[in-house]
Amino acid sequence: MSNKVVKSLELFKKAEALIAGQTQLLSRHPSMHAFGVSPIYANRAEGCRFWDVDGNDYIDMTGGTGVVYLGYCHPVVDAAAIAQIKKGVAYPVNSPLEIELAELLKEAIPCAEMVRYAKGGGDADAVAVRIARAYTGRDKVLFCGYHGWHDWYIAANLTQADSLNSHLRPGIPSAGVPASLAGTAIPFAYNDLPDLQRKLEENRGQVACVIMEAARYLQPKPGFLENVRKLACAHGAVLIFDEVVTGFRYSRGGAQEYFGVMPDMATYGKAIGNGYPIAAIAGRSEVMQAVSTSFISSSYWSEPASMAAAIAIQTIIRNGDVIRHIWQMGERFQEGLLKLGKDSGLPLYVEGLPPVFHFGLKLERPGAYMTLMTQEMAKRGVHMIGGVYILAAHQPTDIDAVLAALREVAAVLRKAVERGSVEGLLEVPEARPIFRRRLV
Repeated sequence: MSNKVVKSLELFKKAEALIAGQTQLLSRHPSMHAFGVSPIYANRAEGCRFWDVDGNDYIDMTGGTGVVYLGYCHPVVDAAAIAQIKKGVAYPVNSPLEIELAELLKEAIPCAEMVRYAKGGGDADAVAVRIARAYTGRDKVLFCGYHGWHDWYIAANLTQADSLNSHLRPGIPSAGVPASLAGTAIPFAYNDLPDLQRKLEENRGQVACVIMEAARYLQPKPGFLENVRKLACAHGAVLIFDEVVTGFRYSRGGAQEYFGVMPDMATYGKAIGNGYPIAAIAGRSEVMQAVSTSFISSSYWSEPASMAAAIAIQTIIRNGDVIRHIWQMGERFQEGLLKLGKDSGLPLYVEGLPPVFHFGLKLERPGAYMTLMTQEMAKRGVHMIGGVYILAAHQPTDIDAVLAALREVAAVLRKAVERGSVEGLLEVPEARPIFRRRLV
């Protein structure tokens, strides 16, 4: 039952000496999983499975940390990218694929009159904020949720060291962020309209934009997004929806289409490339044209192989039942989780819509119990933490296999709960929390 990750651990030892911070993405750091049992390095992946360097295979319930949407090595997407690679991945002039993809995004996304590209979701958010500041001539940003690593966002912790605790995670350092940015990034609480209204009033005439995740694991209260839209308009601030997670998962038009509230701009990453590095900023022409008054430029943002992959994905979404299938698989998994909680007596909760959601345990020291769950699921060939991204590649048999493994693990968790401790059962250090996207 127990997978061995000897080669993973050997490689990580080398990484400690060679790679600053050991990994490029915080979510992939082994301290975020069951360090010593969970896989750290992978050799290949296909569909909804991947194989680690030790030869163990896993059903992936994390969607490659959200960047995979259809499934690993999707034949149509990969064929499109490979065909473009054979034609070249860099030109001295522009690729017509930029226009073809923009047309598809404009067709799908309600707010998309014009499009700009980037390589990652954090980059896309930084571009959107720059555009909003150029458009309004203002400096301050009101934000809610997680928006990447850039200075404009992490500056929130310059004013108060815990500003990002409930948006990103506790203890985010602001070292390296210019002290002069203090007071330019101001958080507001999700589903708390008076908090947003108060902060807009306190900074009247200074707010360039309100940037937020339209939905997190918890969903918006009735009228919340509609009133955010009204407040942004009333204060002359640009409204930006960060759809890096929700884009093309809730619906073809993302959260803005699903909830029926249109922002001025929206940002996309993760699902848009199915693992290929591409992101997009879409918005109203009047706002997007402010690009011409600023300097926003990069050699790789229009790299054509990723463009070709994104075009293939958009075509598949438009012509198929991908989104409906993802919803169905998510519903199947959520229903199974809730039944498992009821049958086992574990205080299990589920937050979020079926395509992407979070589940956990309402216990003291929940992190220790969830680490135990991650550890035991890894032994049973499932890579899973609390956050779930459903892939189009997930089939009923995969979901049922994960639920069957969870039923076995529930017995281990039950034993720990009855003891009031994971001692003797948890073989690894307690995992550090990745993101605090839950709202309390």
